[in-house]
Amino acid sequence: MALPKATSSIAAMRLQNERLIGAKLERPDEVVRWLGAVQAQDYAGAKWAVAQRTAACRDDAVERAFAAGEILRLHVLRPTWHFVAPQDVRSLLLLSAKAVHRLNAYYYRQVGLDAVTLRRSADVITRALEGQHYLTRAELAERLERAGIAEAAGMRLGYIAMHAELEGLICSGPRRGKQHTYALLDERAPTQARLPSRDEALADLTVRYFESHGPALPRDFSWWSGLSLAEVKVGLALAADRLRSEQIGEHVYYLATERAPLRWKRPSVQLLPNYDEFLVAFKDTRVSYDPELFEGIDARGTLLAAHIVVLDGQIIGGWRRELTKNAVTLTVTLAGRLQPDQRAALAREVERYALCLGVEAELTVQTAARRKRAAAR
Repeated sequence: MALPKATSSIAAMRLQNERLIGAKLERPDEVVRWLGAVQAQDYAGAKWAVAQRTAACRDDAVERAFAAGEILRLHVLRPTWHFVAPQDVRSLLLLSAKAVHRLNAYYYRQVGLDAVTLRRSADVITRALEGQHYLTRAELAERLERAGIAEAAGMRLGYIAMHAELEGLICSGPRRGKQHTYALLDERAPTQARLPSRDEALADLTVRYFESHGPALPRDFSWWSGLSLAEVKVGLALAADRLRSEQIGEHVYYLATERAPLRWKRPSVQLLPNYDEFLVAFKDTRVSYDPELFEGIDARGTLLAAHIVVLDGQIIGGWRRELTKNAVTLTVTLAGRLQPDQRAALAREVERYALCLGVEAELTVQTAARRKRAAAR
């Protein structure tokens, strides 16, 4: 499959800086710290996003880190779940909680959550979770309703819990079977002796984003962090001695002052989850997505709503999985046909994914149907 060339150097550097190629990290919590935060509303996909950036690449290692509280899951940066490191939670909340509250304000009103109700709910939740008493969503709803918080379920419960997360009260606890639980943040991430100032937190996050995701544009960082472009400019000024800028094409990108030499063996294939940082961390998606490659494909929106197949830094299709106890069946749908060496690279990535889960793999590859063009008159 032929790919566009214009942005291949940016894509390759991002793959390396995000630890998808080249040197991997040792532990799951190191991956989360390196990236700053990992979008995690799809829990299984987020575990794969973390695991594939570690040397061992094991799903169960990520699960153990999550259970032990080495990785936490809560709403931060944007109104969605993220994996974050315990030592970073309060800095991230300092920078983003007020902005997410503003985005949520309409929905708080829609589900009848005024300041009094939210304060009462927070008190009930705090008392219920004290002493490492981890509760599932349903159990939390029961406690709230028993305390007189009406209709504490569905969307209303979701916004009650998100508000408590953004206030620094609760976060994820260990899973109970397949069910997620809530815990008190102070019990999973004890308060540090000294919290950073807002400027310190902003400078640190700015450096970490561009080191781990760069080359990137200021508007990419604004999208990922939820910070305004004005705040991003302040962050870049505060971190000026720890970052460098580089003109690539028509844009000025920011990245780390030093980086390892690029080692990129082509073809390189990654099976990425649908919310992987390689994709969702950027406002400008043109570096890795060429719409011309998908021109004429039926239901291409559905195709790209699946997990994503990346070849040499470019999106070339989607993949879905069916997981049983001992096997995973992957169906890969591509925008075009692969060359033999590209097909071999895909097979290696499928095997790596299966090893990560500890199961056998079966692979089906198909080419997306294209609309027939009308005959020229």
